[in-house]
Amino acid sequence: MATYKIGYFVGSLAKASINRTLSHALIRLAPEKLEFTEIPIGDLPLYSQDYDADFPPEGQALQEGIAAAEGILFVSPEYNRSIPGALKNAIDWESRPWGTNSFARKPTGIIGASPGNIGTAVMQSSMRAVLSFLDAPQLNAPPSYCAVGAVQAEGAGTPLQVAPAQRPGNNRSTTTRPDNRTAMCVLFRQRPHAPAQAAGAFLVTRLFKESRALERQHS
Repeated sequence: MATYKIGYFVGSLAKASINRTLSHALIRLAPEKLEFTEIPIGDLPLYSQDYDADFPPEGQALQEGIAAAEGILFVSPEYNRSIPGALKNAIDWESRPWGTNSFARKPTGIIGASPGNIGTAVMQSSMRAVLSFLDAPQLNAPPSYCAVGAVQAEGAGTPLQVAPAQRPGNNRSTTTRPDNRTAMCVLFRQRPHAPAQAAGAFLVTRLFKESRALERQHS
């Protein structure tokens, strides 16, 4: 069976990041034909145009990671209603030098987890503006916003699960039904429900399909 490479960024540098845990959950839910590789951003210096003439090894490794991927997944928190600085710094690195934009025509998807009720919605809006400028095709539907619950009840070694969120007072989930263009999911660490059509699984599957469609268009 052929496999297809998806590179993914985790927008948080925290060792116990809930978004890193979310990325692991998404990989478990993804189709077997997808091969995931994290593209690390923690060792990058702050971008400066002074580096353009001679990229350091960290910048070159970032370029190579994006070039090797057939699709890119961003798994990121929201900081102050916007993109985390470390992630934005990595994006700035790979849009340079001028004329060598690594993200051009690279299918991209965005998902994120946050303790807040809006679950990274504003960060994702900011990211879409940046990716549009970088000519990166995006999976705009369904937007996948994840809120975090029951973190205080985490048990040692209990894996994070991904499942559809429930609207208060409503037994219907807000997941990826064809007639619902917003995919909400909740992360929790005890008494997990079945993942069903978890928003993240839908997103990474769509990312794979978009990558294949783009390849056919340019073959």
